[in-house]
Amino acid sequence: MLYDCRSPADRDRGIAAAIEAVKNGELVVLPTDTVYGIGADAFTPYAVKALADAKGQGRQASPPVLIGSRHTLDGLVFSLPRAARDLVEAFWPGALTIVVEHSPTLSWNLGDDTGTVAVRMPLHPVALEVLRETGPMAVSSANRTGQPAAVTAEEARDQLAYSVRAYLEAGPCPDPVPSTIVDVTGEVPQVLRRGAIPLEKLRDVVPDILDAREA
Repeated sequence: MLYDCRSPADRDRGIAAAIEAVKNGELVVLPTDTVYGIGADAFTPYAVKALADAKGQGRQASPPVLIGSRHTLDGLVFSLPRAARDLVEAFWPGALTIVVEHSPTLSWNLGDDTGTVAVRMPLHPVALEVLRETGPMAVSSANRTGQPAAVTAEEARDQLAYSVRAYLEAGPCPDPVPSTIVDVTGEVPQVLRRGAIPLEKLRDVVPDILDAREA
């Protein structure tokens, strides 16, 4: 079902439905500050598999994880370098994804387990309200593999149909540019994907950050 979160009453119903769906291991589509995402409970393996199936992709690549609070990050990571904390402080919530070593004690199965996970705290009130109740969610762009990323929930529904329990519509994404991805697992942070946050701004915070394409 699609809920128009631009209406206060529908917003409340939609967020409640999305939270219930995620806790039941079902899929939801929600807005972020980049593009719309299709999400599932990160700790429910069959839900994460359903996410991959809905997109029509394999499990080779682990989906990113979205969180609703900076403090949640501390419970997910093995360790967090100073540079990573500085980047999070500067750009979260926002369009920065960081690749970190996740704690080996976490009971999740996101796919090809390399011991790392990409984590982001999005800058969107609807997404944050859902995430603060559900906890960490595995979230990928809300589209079938090979199709354009959805910039409205309605576009996502056209592609994903009944594989998703609740669609949260918040209007077109204002700036549908993907997040910048920074790997902070090495001695020097590296930009793996250029995106909404330019390299120059990252270097204002961490001067020695590298662009992986130039390394």
